[in-house]
Amino acid sequence: MQSLDIVPRLLPEVRSGRKRHTIRWRERKILPGLMRYVNAENASDTLVVRVTEVKTMPLFSVALYLDMSEEWPDKVLLDGMRKHYPDIRLDSEVDVIHHHPLQE
Repeated sequence: MQSLDIVPRLLPEVRSGRKRHTIRWRERKILPGLMRYVNAENASDTLVVRVTEVKTMPLFSVALYLDMSEEWPDKVLLDGMRKHYPDIRLDSEVDVIHHHPLQE
């Protein structure tokens, strides 16, 4: 099964269904279907979701695409992404991975 690591603070949001996408840069290719999130600090803590769609776009397009332009102006989005990917730029191609919990 395909999998991605996830920071522990985001797992409760994914489990509840409030978080339904993730933005990834230069990670393994994810396809629609089942995917396991693995807690980056505790590999025994996992969650399976169904990936419904993967869109590739430059980072500067993500906020508008996700209707988050007010919350994520370019600097805020870039600073947030650099916590995980220090070399990312606004013109870097990222994958927006859409998913939902399996209980739906």
